[in-house]
Amino acid sequence: MAEPPGGADALGQNGRMTRTLALEIAVQDPAGVRIAADIGAARVELASALALGGLTPSPATLELAIEAAAEAADGTGPEVHVLIRPRAGGFHYDADELAVSERDVRRAIDAGAAGVVIGALDADGRLDVVAMARLRDAAGGASVTLHRAIDMTADPVATLRTARELGLRRVLTSGGASAAIDGIDTLRALVAAAEGQIDVMAGSSVDAASAPALAATGVDAIHFSAKRAVAATGGVRMGSASDGVGGYEVTDRDIALAICAALGR
Repeated sequence: MAEPPGGADALGQNGRMTRTLALEIAVQDPAGVRIAADIGAARVELASALALGGLTPSPATLELAIEAAAEAADGTGPEVHVLIRPRAGGFHYDADELAVSERDVRRAIDAGAAGVVIGALDADGRLDVVAMARLRDAAGGASVTLHRAIDMTADPVATLRTARELGLRRVLTSGGASAAIDGIDTLRALVAAAEGQIDVMAGSSVDAASAPALAATGVDAIHFSAKRAVAATGGVRMGSASDGVGGYEVTDRDIALAICAALGR
């Protein structure tokens, strides 16, 4: 059975239940998972190629990420949720791409992932209900998140309602803007439309400066990558052999901690 929506609740000073804001970090490797554990993140979104918006990670990366999460003391490691995205570009997929995605969903859950992060649109740019249901069913009741494909649709609020009807656990959204802070009014509308039946997680270009304002919209979670670029070292240029070889990105513990501090964590 899928987990119920809503963040963890705690008893506030007024005796009423208050929702605890969850943190999720987009990571690419076991080192990122360990940083997520260090800062007390509830989840990681595991992907490869975050510079391309994220792609499905390799099986070995998934296995090592799950092992890294299990290393946390007292079982407090983050849940590992796997991005399922077969290629860069838009989210309208052909039959082969959907078949690959379906198998990747099953493999991720079989490997021990707590959930998957998916998104598929139809030729008209609306949520592809048939494809989403197929991928949801492949997860076998595990947690399913609709990623920022929602922000590519003409009406994110209507798309959230469709995701809710599909029984998805949460949506990751910037409120239709490039950066979540610029979609803050739509984020508020999404929280209202969710009616506590599906979680709304704000993400995209989240930093220490924007995180508090995003939290104030009433979202259930904040999603961020806390990444920094690392310059490539070694080697000499040899024509086409070095094309596409440059720097890469890693999760930065200090950036993650700064965002936590801004949120009073």
